[in-house]
Amino acid sequence: MNTDLMNHMRKLTAIVQKEEDMYVAKCPEIGTTSQGMTIKDAISNLKEATELYLKEFPQKEVSAPFLTTFEVDEAART
Repeated sequence: MNTDLMNHMRKLTAIVQKEEDMYVAKCPEIGTTSQGMTIKDAISNLKEATELYLKEFPQKEVSAPFLTTFEVDEAART
């Protein structure tokens, strides 16, 4: 494997949600979003969108997101 290419790779987070008949993928570190008919397509499209964004707007180091959960009262839905 090309070690020069590996030195330039950055691991980012993809959050994927099903919305109606598509999957929406978001990268919280960069702020990019994309979609696809499958999870694989959504992540592939997110990778492409993120690479294009970073070519236009280069960023230095970004911190990894802290992912957690929280609860809301069911009455809040009304």
